[in-house]
Amino acid sequence: MTPLDENGRARARRSLMRRDPILADVIRRVGPCRLEHRGDPYRMLLRSVIYQQLAGAAARTIDGRLRAPWRGRYPLPEVLLAAPDAQLRAAGLSRQKIAALRAVATAFAAGDVSNRRLRAMDDDAVVASVTKIHGIGEWTAHMLLMFSLGRPDVLPVGDYGVRKGAMQLYRLRELPKPRELAALAEPWRPYRSIASWYLWRVVDTIAPGQ
Repeated sequence: MTPLDENGRARARRSLMRRDPILADVIRRVGPCRLEHRGDPYRMLLRSVIYQQLAGAAARTIDGRLRAPWRGRYPLPEVLLAAPDAQLRAAGLSRQKIAALRAVATAFAAGDVSNRRLRAMDDDAVVASVTKIHGIGEWTAHMLLMFSLGRPDVLPVGDYGVRKGAMQLYRLRELPKPRELAALAEPWRPYRSIASWYLWRVVDTIAPGQ
């Protein structure tokens, strides 16, 4: 399954603007979507575990410390499994995160999950596969689909930024629940990933009520 190229993202913008006049105003103000792809699935899962529930600066520091012994790269599964706990704790990782990182490495080392197979799966199968790994939930699976596999029609219903952007843009009284967000997002199919990116931009760049 091939990620959208520049022409595909342009088609997505046009489709979203036709289907949703409110979102269309944001798209005009923000400009082209710059949804970046961040490496292969294995490395994306490691990164997601490290960044869970941490502020950006703290997560970047821990991420850098973890990768430092391997010349700034994430270790291969077998290498990560061989690393002593003391080394991982020294990077700033909690016991829970060490366990989750090792679970990811174990799944890839055993062949239960692979970059090649994940790329060939449909979205639901990817979510089902990676959420079997200890420490990997639906939100992480959605980020994997969007940022590593480049899938165009992912709606991360549990993402705070997407929910807040929807509340702000559509002037809702409270953060939409997952089912409410899914209903709101129906017109965005098959480009809900692109629409979600614009909702993040609403939170980052557009003041409430503008």
